[in-house]
Amino acid sequence: MDVAKILAELKSEREQIEEAILSLERLARGRTRGRGRPPSWMSEVEAPKRRGRPPGSKNKTQVAAAAPNKSIAVA
Repeated sequence: MDVAKILAELKSEREQIEEAILSLERLARGRTRGRGRPPSWMSEVEAPKRRGRPPGSKNKTQVAAAAPNKSIAVA
């Protein structure tokens, strides 16, 4: 076994672990909502928000209100 190769792999793993720890610490700090615009790194993490009505939520009260008017009998 090559000791230098093992050391290089362990150092790269240590760097990856440190980056993961930093990103988790940033997320933990960013959980509470503060005033103003969020930092740029937070906007990259969050998914874009959708605006407007969700699909399939049409105004169904108009359809229900229109149906009884047609069934009125004229004597």
